[in-house]
Amino acid sequence: MIIGVPKERKDQETRVALTPSGVRSLVACGHTVLIEENAGLLSAFSNEEYREMGAVIIPNAKSVWDKAEMILKVKEPIESEYEHFRPELTLFTYLHLAPLPELTDRLLKDRVTGIAYETVSGSGNTLPLLTPMSEVAGRMSIQVGASYLEKSKSGRGVLLGGVPGVPPANVCVLGGGIVGINAAKIALGMGADVTIIDLNLNRLRELDDIFHGRIKTLASNSYNIARAVTLADLVVGGVLLPGKSAPKILTADMIKTMKPGSVIVDVAIDQGGCIETARPTSHSDPSYEVHGVIHYCVTNMPAAVPHTSTLALTNATLPFVVQLANLGPINAIKANPSLAEGLNTYQGNLTCFGVAQSQGRSWKAPVELVA
Repeated sequence: MIIGVPKERKDQETRVALTPSGVRSLVACGHTVLIEENAGLLSAFSNEEYREMGAVIIPNAKSVWDKAEMILKVKEPIESEYEHFRPELTLFTYLHLAPLPELTDRLLKDRVTGIAYETVSGSGNTLPLLTPMSEVAGRMSIQVGASYLEKSKSGRGVLLGGVPGVPPANVCVLGGGIVGINAAKIALGMGADVTIIDLNLNRLRELDDIFHGRIKTLASNSYNIARAVTLADLVVGGVLLPGKSAPKILTADMIKTMKPGSVIVDVAIDQGGCIETARPTSHSDPSYEVHGVIHYCVTNMPAAVPHTSTLALTNATLPFVVQLANLGPINAIKANPSLAEGLNTYQGNLTCFGVAQSQGRSWKAPVELVA
């Protein structure tokens, strides 16, 4: 198979979809890997490193898209990339289609086989290709939040861990999943007073055991959320419904009660955000203020640490990429139920229930189409 890796076009998206070692694995299986020139440069991978592993360096994105049978990306295509879509093309990337009806329209119109990292499933209802970036974003949310609490960025002027004789900051984490647990680890390590809110009581019990009672846990309901955010200096939004738009569990009225200069980091913004006042931002223009509360809603947070993020992403995606290349997309989807869950569009059909529900569209189960 001919596999193409174009340079990312999203604003300040510095990651790349494949490491040089990943190229080596694919070439060893007999595949051809096309890398757009300088695609890995911002992730600290040079053209020469890719060449040494057997990649063919291509001078422009159009040639990569035109020649490849399967395109590997990190983020969803932006509008300028839609012109490269065509039938028989397989696109393997984070799609996050639920809040993106225009992209969904184009993938369906051009009959692209779209497989989304974020809906590929694993054992125990896990999301193995979303997990590494959720780990990065969860940990980064505390670094970012701590920075925006500084007065120079219009924050309250609060040190996350406090000092002897001065209480630490209050950090409220919405959602006890991968983002939530990683945010809590870093916040706790920095000395903050941490509360995690989640619907799943069993998950709260697990978190209480994991942290040996050093964090507070609250059952998710409107009263508990409203009370917790009133006390919070930093709120991290980490609520996820696989494939679907995130529910708006923190309302504008609740935000009005928060302390002036407090900070919200909505990690769920890729799926529309779990904060009612959240809107997507970029690394070029990352924050804005509503009701005196600073909002940070960058849709590609891990791009701030691209070397770490690219290594972590390829660790997770490469086994699936190899299977797709070795068997061909349809045979791989037939053979691997995890990849079937990842299929979002196929031959003009929407194949992800979560996206269909969020956009009010009809859908067909992948097994019906690829049988």
